[in-house]
Amino acid sequence: MFPRPVQQVGAPVRIAYQVALPVALFLWLLPLIGVAITSVRPASDLAQGNYFGMPSGLAWHNYVEVFQNTPIAAYLRNSFYVTIPTVIGAVALSTMTGFALGIYRFRANLLIFFMFVAGNFVPFQILMVPVRDLSLRMGVYNTYWALILFHIAFQTGFCTLFMRNFIRALPYELIEAARVEGVAEWRIFWFIVLPLMRPAIAALSVLIFTFIWNDFFWATVLTSDPDHQPITAGLSSLNGQWIAQWHLVSAGSILAALPPVAMFFLMQKHFIAGLTLGAVK
Repeated sequence: MFPRPVQQVGAPVRIAYQVALPVALFLWLLPLIGVAITSVRPASDLAQGNYFGMPSGLAWHNYVEVFQNTPIAAYLRNSFYVTIPTVIGAVALSTMTGFALGIYRFRANLLIFFMFVAGNFVPFQILMVPVRDLSLRMGVYNTYWALILFHIAFQTGFCTLFMRNFIRALPYELIEAARVEGVAEWRIFWFIVLPLMRPAIAALSVLIFTFIWNDFFWATVLTSDPDHQPITAGLSSLNGQWIAQWHLVSAGSILAALPPVAMFFLMQKHFIAGLTLGAVK
């Protein structure tokens, strides 16, 4: 059923694997390499049509210029204003809903769980007009709250699926022992279950942070003011009306990719532990 490990196959297959792996890795990284090179390409090269050749020099000042001549600092700040509350809200709600659906047995348990999961299969395009109209009626359109509230509501379904399955894998004997001792349910959640969920919380926080930070669709649907647009929507405005400043757009793209990459490496140990914990018994 499963493929054999590459160490156990014949020599021709191993050689082909060793050759194909770096080639595939290079092709996968090629767009990122192109953006990185363009971010330090002088504007004169782009004016002369040198888009794909070697740059005539390294214009590191593009990263300084993108802060001096564009509002990218405000866009980055807006992304943090939207992403951090969303991660906190979605993870906090999902820990409680995951605890309720994973620990308690009641008749509508599976139905409620299905409703949380089913929302993840609804295409974004179908929700575009209703969500925009709802944000206008609530008076939160073109504000941070429009993005925060929607992302919390939509991401809680996936987070609940993640947390509920993680909690179901925990030893139920811990819950029963605490109940025998007369511990209140909220204390069981806070002092017993929540500490055991730290790897899952860390892994989920990294995933949700990356999802929200990289969101472009809802950033353009629910905001139109540069004062509230996150970095993904703001990058498209770095081009001038008549001149495409691709060197600044590329520099801004690299800067926009740094926070989720940095968070992943900082939380790498907990992220991997959260994804693999419970995979084997």
